[in-house]
Amino acid sequence: MYGAIMSSTRKPPPATRERLVSTTQELLWERGYVGTSPRAILDRAGVGQGSMYHHFTGKSDLAQAAIRRTAEDMKESAEECLSAPGTAYDRVAAYLTRERQVLRGCPIGRMTQDRDVVQDPELRRPLDEMFGWLRGRIAEVLAEGQRRGELADGLDPVAVAATVAAVVQGGYVLARAADDTAPFDAAVRGALSLLAAQVTPGTGSDHTGPGDRR
Repeated sequence: MYGAIMSSTRKPPPATRERLVSTTQELLWERGYVGTSPRAILDRAGVGQGSMYHHFTGKSDLAQAAIRRTAEDMKESAEECLSAPGTAYDRVAAYLTRERQVLRGCPIGRMTQDRDVVQDPELRRPLDEMFGWLRGRIAEVLAEGQRRGELADGLDPVAVAATVAAVVQGGYVLARAADDTAPFDAAVRGALSLLAAQVTPGTGSDHTGPGDRR
């Protein structure tokens, strides 16, 4: 009898929550928020409805955890480039040219196309925080480059950082519309050429363009 009670009240293994979050991350990237149903999440994660509601109050709560996880993953990837050795140009170029699944689009930018996400303050908050952090971090790198004499004094770090972020997001949209990575690569080359014009002579930056992405 005691064993039966313990069996019926045993909590789902910790791995279940992780599986739900990672599965939701993938489905949100593929289908968006509106197109991702609780049933689709449960089926792909291979868990029962009871397990989902043990960890989350519902789809919105789970989606918020998944979006926040995706934002943190993107932040980590960006920081790896932006904190790497090299000049400010090199570090921003590394961010712009890092490996991406361009034709899948940006997993965070994808969420901005969902009205339900944009109109929900809790779901939108990770998006605002991620893009705000990214613009601020790039601006820090550019300002540091100015202090080191790597970039022209007339460069506006805040405005250029906003441009870099916009180039990436806009590049995703153009590439997906064309079903070709070429528009993304062209946008990145354009941004790099504009930034290269602000590099002071003799700083040793490697002005290379983006490679092929698929």
